Amino acid sequence: MKHRSYLAGVFLAILLVLVLCTGGYAESVRQELAGESTLEKVMRRGVLKVGMSTFVPWAMKDKMGKLIGFEIDVATRLAEDMGVKVEFVPTKWSGIIPALLTGKFDVIIGGMGIRPDRNLKVNFSIPYDYTGMSILANRDLAGGFTSLEDFNRPNVSIAARIGTTAAAAAKKNMPKANLRLFDDESQAVQETLNGRVHAMVASAPLPAFQAIMYPEKLFVPIEGTFTREPIGFAIRKSDVDTLNYLNNWIRVVEAEGWLQERKRYWFETKEWEKQIQ
Repeated sequence: MKHRSYLAGVFLAILLVLVLCTGGYAESVRQELAGESTLEKVMRRGVLKVGMSTFVPWAMKDKMGKLIGFEIDVATRLAEDMGVKVEFVPTKWSGIIPALLTGKFDVIIGGMGIRPDRNLKVNFSIPYDYTGMSILANRDLAGGFTSLEDFNRPNVSIAARIGTTAAAAAKKNMPKANLRLFDDESQAVQETLNGRVHAMVASAPLPAFQAIMYPEKLFVPIEGTFTREPIGFAIRKSDVDTLNYLNNWIRVVEAEGWLQERKRYWFETKEWEKQIQ
């Protein structure tokens, strides 16, 4: 009888050790995951670091050198709702994903189109905006052009910003044209303005804004956009906590009508133009 009691005691002791070890391991995993969360790091740091690049009217500098634009409003509101400060990290678009992956900033809020090839490297939030590609053409070189087929010729040069969905859209829709890539969108505009390329492809409404600014030299040959792309926040992979927060933040501000109001201000009015001129 004593022998049976002894064995039962040993069994219970082993079981207790296993339970404690399992619980300790689970807690260790939970702490490790929480420790790796970008959200936790941002809250502890008190600053949300945002990777972005300048695209009119998503992000641009005003007359005082301060960043303004749709994406700047979105990132600033996000940081305010988190109770932290926002720090913008201007980065060349061609290197913006590698910069995110190496921890230069916490999130990309820069009008980044959600694409399968990008999704292999980063995780995207649900879309907080949609955009599309439009064409800006030089009147002297492309006068009379009215369709994508008109631009899809070997003797036609198209400019776009390197690494963007604009470059991908130009390559896909006008594969016969000579595609010239630039680090900055303003360079592509200048090439079109000076007649060194027939046209440039960029996210709307930039082409329309440039056509209004230089009506004697530039025009928009195709009304509206020829693509439709979802836009999302990009973060490093395996960060479910941060992704959940961003998705729900988008749902809340969208339900408020705040996103639509900011989009209307920056994309359907020119009320902000006096801030940059």
